[in-house]
Amino acid sequence: MTDIAKAANVSLATVDRVLNRRKGVKPRTVERVLKVALELGYLDRAEHARLSRPRPPNVAFLLPMGGNPYLRLLGDKVRAIAQSKSREDAQVRCYFIESFDADALAEAIRHHAGWADGIAFMAIDHPLVREAVEEVSAAGRRIVTVISDLQHSLRDAYVGLDNQAAGRTAGYLLGRFCGARTSSVALVAGSRNYRAHAERETGFLGLLEEMYPGLRVVGVREGHDDRDENYRHTLSLLEQNEDLVGIYNVGGSSDGIGRALQEKGRSKDVVFIGHGLTTDTRRLLIEGTMDAVINSDPDVLLASALRVFGDLQRDDARTSIALTPVKMDVIFRENIPSVQSVAGRPLIRLDPTTAFETSAD
Repeated sequence: MTDIAKAANVSLATVDRVLNRRKGVKPRTVERVLKVALELGYLDRAEHARLSRPRPPNVAFLLPMGGNPYLRLLGDKVRAIAQSKSREDAQVRCYFIESFDADALAEAIRHHAGWADGIAFMAIDHPLVREAVEEVSAAGRRIVTVISDLQHSLRDAYVGLDNQAAGRTAGYLLGRFCGARTSSVALVAGSRNYRAHAERETGFLGLLEEMYPGLRVVGVREGHDDRDENYRHTLSLLEQNEDLVGIYNVGGSSDGIGRALQEKGRSKDVVFIGHGLTTDTRRLLIEGTMDAVINSDPDVLLASALRVFGDLQRDDARTSIALTPVKMDVIFRENIPSVQSVAGRPLIRLDPTTAFETSAD
């Protein structure tokens, strides 16, 4: 390595960075160091070709902390990917930040841009967050929003459901299950600061107005994906509306709603639809407290996000990528996947040399 540094007229630290594919070395310098390493016999041609390919990106995932089981599951899967990655894969880190706090998210985006080539995060649609995105994007970082998107920003891609379609699907199912009776239904959101939740709400309300005008929406409560808040909101809704026949949980922590329905003896006659197949919603489906869960496979979501960063790493153009929304699964008690088929499935891995997913399946 000392000989390479001398012949390439660079420092030993620069040689170390090039051979270990770390950030901070200009492309021309990388090319010169690798050329010298090949000429001196330090690298063979296969190793030279491998190291000449674009360096896999460093990717930081920023997720809201709190009690949302789906987001905790997503975080666990990101960390599993981080532990399983080799030097030839994207280097991944996962951080949990204060939920529903635009200032904390904006600060985290700026902070982690120091290490990361790309940042993936569940967006709070707020001017502070959009400003941080524009700032780090101008500095060359790639930005991908997951689950919830931003309006009018310089993000490179969005990976997640078509949330308005998800809300309309929930409205359609709830209307079909409740029938033609004239009754009241309720909607519980995490927070409208998440564009995903606002879009699901819009889709749900629009569908009911179009197809089921007899179902009157009596309350839109924000539970902040907290099981205890959702529990209290549901108790209040049940006490104040004797004709309540349906609840749509736009966000997470459905177990709080389920607990209230069970305690009040209403779990069999109130239609309950929510999001995210996790331990709590799985149990509620099997017990019959929940009627349907709208889900996006977290493995597919993460693989799609990492594929986008790989594509962007190979493309210097500052253009956004239009992606097809992540596939929406509607899960009922009768088609719920077995625990083994979910827990035992190998994580999808990303081949860094191509834009395609590879899987042990």
